[in-house]
Amino acid sequence: MPIKTHKIRLYPNAEMVAVITELMDYNRFCWNKGLEAWNTMYTESLLMKNKKLRPSGRKVRNELVKSKADWQHQLSSRVLQTAVQRLHQAWKNFFNPKMPDAHKPKFHSKRDPKQSFTTDRGTVSGKFLTLDQPHETTHRFTKIKMAETLRFTGEIKTVTITKRGNKFYASITVSVEDLPRPVFTNSWDIVAVDVNVGHFSWNDGEVNTFTPRMAALHQRIKVYQKQLNRKRRDNPHHFRSKNYQRLKAKLNRTYEQVYALQDDLIHQFSHQIIRDYASPCLEDLNVRAMMMDKKKVKSLQRSLFRRFRTAVEYKAAWHHRRLVLADRFYPSTQRCSNCGYVKTAESYGGKMTLQGDSIYHQHDVYRCYECGLVINRDENAVQNLIAYAAGLPPEWATIQR
Repeated sequence: MPIKTHKIRLYPNAEMVAVITELMDYNRFCWNKGLEAWNTMYTESLLMKNKKLRPSGRKVRNELVKSKADWQHQLSSRVLQTAVQRLHQAWKNFFNPKMPDAHKPKFHSKRDPKQSFTTDRGTVSGKFLTLDQPHETTHRFTKIKMAETLRFTGEIKTVTITKRGNKFYASITVSVEDLPRPVFTNSWDIVAVDVNVGHFSWNDGEVNTFTPRMAALHQRIKVYQKQLNRKRRDNPHHFRSKNYQRLKAKLNRTYEQVYALQDDLIHQFSHQIIRDYASPCLEDLNVRAMMMDKKKVKSLQRSLFRRFRTAVEYKAAWHHRRLVLADRFYPSTQRCSNCGYVKTAESYGGKMTLQGDSIYHQHDVYRCYECGLVINRDENAVQNLIAYAAGLPPEWATIQR
């Protein structure tokens, strides 16, 4: 059964704000204690040369439960359990060769901009969320109002409450019934998306990923960062004044607005192509290598390549779509969509670069010197991706790695 997550904003009262803040601090305490115990066990296993002493989630959990202080019984025990589970999963991800981007678990700080905790005993009734209440708590637990009702129907697995700035959000994971496989009249109904800096090109035109509103917010971020830098430079040891904190709060709010606009754009566009097409096709880009160029890294970060691909991948799995990832070395930009001629460094006119070819220095135009085709560069890439997806057999695997 698939697991889906719905993120909803919360409006807790003053008492529940105190409860949530305590649980976030407790989650950070459990994570740090668990990581300390994990490192200690691992060091002992190396010194004793005994693999049986190596740490595990069960050993670390038992150690934390055995050494509980009296004040910990006033807080939810599920926070400790889930913190150790996440720590165990973080170590598994770190040693998994299929997840090269997974970092080594590190200690959490109270100064982190994102604070959260997870429980597996939360319940939802209509537009209200109820947390599990310990017997020895001194707080009066009440229901927490949500901005909307839960979108999915099924068994609630976990509830993660996150604080960003002054706002609280609940990410509720639900085990739902699997959707029936859709019936398409044309199983080769393909949509191809060519991602570029500032826009996505697809069958029906372009989607602007850097709107004027985003540009205005990024300009505001630039001003705030300059002001914060000036305050730190003028008083490097005691710069955490009220004015500094107030300005930092404005910066965080602006970042939240940018993230919300990007999130809305990604989800609307990915939902549209998954709903209307049977076979979406994307490029398998090496984003990390592209971001090594310091002149282009800021534009690439704003272009949402990885976030868009992640959204399309999991939505395609939910709705049983045939997702195609074009090979990383497939020449969608160099190939002519009409005759199949591929431009190379030795060919007449050379390869297509950001400045066009060596004869016509036009970035947006593809000119084929074999058949004479003149077409928009992005439209040509989209047609090549459609041909790539159409050339694969129907029983081909859902996702190419």
